[in-house]
Amino acid sequence: MPQDTGSYLRPRAIERIFGHVLAWLVRVGVVRGHFNVLEVRGRKSGRTIALPVDVLDHGGRRYLVCARGHSNWVRNARAAGEVVLVRAMRRQRYTVREVPVGMRPPLLKAYLDRYAREVQRFFPVAKGSPIEAFEDLAPRYPVFELLAWHNTPPPLAGAG
Repeated sequence: MPQDTGSYLRPRAIERIFGHVLAWLVRVGVVRGHFNVLEVRGRKSGRTIALPVDVLDHGGRRYLVCARGHSNWVRNARAAGEVVLVRAMRRQRYTVREVPVGMRPPLLKAYLDRYAREVQRFFPVAKGSPIEAFEDLAPRYPVFELLAWHNTPPPLAGAG
């Protein structure tokens, strides 16, 4: 589990292999469900990095949460300012906006409640915990709002 705002839990070799296989299956449409493939340009290499992700739909908006902490895809998304989601051979480009730490607790709760089967092991609180349980954890888990490409983003509710 990530300990501070600069760390993340690196995937083990078997997790990386499984992630590559799952990403391919999601990309071609064999696996559907809630998975998407995230593509983001590497900030140093310039290569496109792809991995499976769970997109959170909450309050009429879409979000990406990194349960492993401040991972490479998070750093790359910050640098690029955009990502692509792929599912069943369909690609959708998004601008990303990082959600301020103070606005993350309800999103983290919703994410854990929705995807506990996949991500519970990365959180020190249980599925169903109150929003207050996520307040001290919020800096550890980056959250990005996905905005349709070329749309002028409206302000985040409560930001200011």
